[in-house]
Amino acid sequence: MNKFYQYIGVLLLSLTVIGCTEKEEKGNYKLLSVEEYNDAVYASWIGQIVGNTYGLGYEFKFIDEPGPDKFPYGYDFTLEDLKKHNGAYSDDDTDIEYMYLTQMEKNGIEPSYKNLANAWSTHVKERVWFANRMAVTLINAGHFPPVSGSIGYNTEWFQIDPQLVNEIWAVTSPGMINYAVEKSEFSARITNDSFGIDPTLHYAAMYSAAFFEKDIHKLIDIGTESLPKNSRFKAIVENVKKWHSKHPNDWQKARALVKEHYYVVEDYNRHSWAVVDANLNGAYGIMALLYGDGDFQKTLDYSCAFGMDADNQAATMCGLLGIVNGSKSIPHDLMFPVEGANWKLPFNDQYKMITREGLSDETLTNLAKRTAIQGERIIKAYGGEVITKGGKQYYKINTDAKFVAPFELNTIPKMAIEVNHPFNYPIYTGGNKGDVKVKIEGELPKGIALTSTALEGTPTEVGTYAFDIIAEYKGEVKAINVKFDVHSKNLASTAKEVVYNKNSTNKNIELIRNGTTKETYYSTKKGTAREVDFYGYKWDKPQTISALIYNNGQSGEFCGWFTSFEVEVLKNGKWVKLEGEEVSPKMNLDNSQWLKPCFMNYEITFKPVTTKGIRIVGLGGGIEKDANNAHLGIQYYTSISELSVFEK
Repeated sequence: MNKFYQYIGVLLLSLTVIGCTEKEEKGNYKLLSVEEYNDAVYASWIGQIVGNTYGLGYEFKFIDEPGPDKFPYGYDFTLEDLKKHNGAYSDDDTDIEYMYLTQMEKNGIEPSYKNLANAWSTHVKERVWFANRMAVTLINAGHFPPVSGSIGYNTEWFQIDPQLVNEIWAVTSPGMINYAVEKSEFSARITNDSFGIDPTLHYAAMYSAAFFEKDIHKLIDIGTESLPKNSRFKAIVENVKKWHSKHPNDWQKARALVKEHYYVVEDYNRHSWAVVDANLNGAYGIMALLYGDGDFQKTLDYSCAFGMDADNQAATMCGLLGIVNGSKSIPHDLMFPVEGANWKLPFNDQYKMITREGLSDETLTNLAKRTAIQGERIIKAYGGEVITKGGKQYYKINTDAKFVAPFELNTIPKMAIEVNHPFNYPIYTGGNKGDVKVKIEGELPKGIALTSTALEGTPTEVGTYAFDIIAEYKGEVKAINVKFDVHSKNLASTAKEVVYNKNSTNKNIELIRNGTTKETYYSTKKGTAREVDFYGYKWDKPQTISALIYNNGQSGEFCGWFTSFEVEVLKNGKWVKLEGEEVSPKMNLDNSQWLKPCFMNYEITFKPVTTKGIRIVGLGGGIEKDANNAHLGIQYYTSISELSVFEK
């Protein structure tokens, strides 16, 4: 270990920038030694990797009941992965942060939503779940943040995702608590909304404060103070503190109280999996800090023992303790877990990128160095500097710094809406809302108006509308062209019959025209053969039709999507393929669960056709299930929530 710490000492000195002489301090500034900052950044990466890798063995292992009261738990199956990769490897607790680091390097310390959305689309191709998956599929369909995380579009906005991918914004803004929280909120809204982002804000405040405050109880309170007044998570944190205080020697009892109160199925999450709820897992993160009482190993094991999506709490809380206590506080056996491996540095100083396309492998020391460089850039950009005091280098940090999101106006995809149905689409122009002027040039659909934050209203007239949205801020002008198709009343309810593959065991087919997308129909079959599925309608009298809207509902994790897609119409009593249809957005027909959206509206337009029947047709998809579900066997089917039909 002496060689390791000697190496780190050399690394830290290499990161030190020669400073100017000390100046008289004015305003709210704090001093942080450059050496201490660099070590804390390194320790945050190591801590997160330890927590993530160790915790993966206990992810979703303890749900109804906690883990055993036999600590330490130790590395599980991930020990073999560490051997395989001869060092650390990426997972979703660290890979998005690495991606964000590259965006700061490429686009400046405050990347725009456009920058970050392009990064998601470019690098995130697999191993993505819940709110993250919905966000990237929305981005791929042309919806930029914060729409990609908003309640009206991302059906998983309440899940855990943002609190495990945004720590880097606080790591690069030490002591700048307001800045860290505001920047983390900006990024969290890529994937989440409302109370789904509150644990992210709490964590950001703790991470930023931890460069100066070392008491975990005070850090928790600092995090709580950063939350909105009526925050759901603020009340949760106070309850967790109360239960810990009441049961200091009975962590199972405290764990049970959190489960009883926050492991719930309500209207907002009824369609999803409550195990990965942001607030539930956030509560267990705070509880792990309290029962761990600042000890790295104990906090790590409690994070795992509390269960649910355990590796995320383990990663975040261990990264936080890395900042609090530095790299020397992380137990040696956790950083060098592979017996007989000739590792000179933690995890062989390797970070193998196995999850994100187009991002390279990196050494952990260089990953920390690159992060610290961005931290220095941010410190200096907000009035800070490097000074020399007593022969030692310090950062002089403006703790009053505020984050203001960049001015931008991103494109809006073609929108298909229906007459007499309320519509709302957020318009985002950055953080200077009061100073940005926004106007419309062209014709809006009748009934739709531009407010300060959205296009909203209830359209009253059928037609295709094209118009420009123009935003101006301090002489800079941005403009986008927007196109809306406003369709007539949905004809689905007038059909005499819903047509579908009657080999499906699910006979509740009427839900595809009940006017709501809250339910999903799955064409499950008794056998395992792949079959062609179809959904549509027949009428007694001919209908002249020019468009469909297919909402795919919630596809499954291992099946529930089309791998081919076309439209057929009835002609002389036979189904024939319709030629020349256009589908917007483009449909992902790969036989893979990755990047499959949920509750996505696909507008299908074509030259008007007069017919007594119309249907969408395609081959159902499915893949082999993971080890936990393999006993259920492979299945092939499709999913649908609504199929709407519109006349010319």
